[in-house]
Amino acid sequence: MINWIEVNQESQLKELLDSNVTFAVFKHSTRCSISSMVKNRLEREWQSDAPVYYLDLLNHRALSNWIATESGVVHESPQIIVFKKGKVCYDASHTAINALEVAEQMK
Repeated sequence: MINWIEVNQESQLKELLDSNVTFAVFKHSTRCSISSMVKNRLEREWQSDAPVYYLDLLNHRALSNWIATESGVVHESPQIIVFKKGKVCYDASHTAINALEVAEQMK
């Protein structure tokens, strides 16, 4: 089970990027059936205590765009991006998002 941490401010992400911790951001569209399917699969298959931040794209599109600019990862939805020491080390989108792969990258 994932303990989602909601992210809704640029300052939250800036602090995380500056702290050098490993974390993931999951970009989710609540109106997209593929995004809902991927989110549900992540929740069922997740086996890590690593922090995963949840970004509601419908309410925070500007923040999603900021992440794309800062990370260099083109926005997609659903999408997961793993950061280590302030840098992207892994990203995946749509049905390519795999809980085991993400957790492995977060070690």
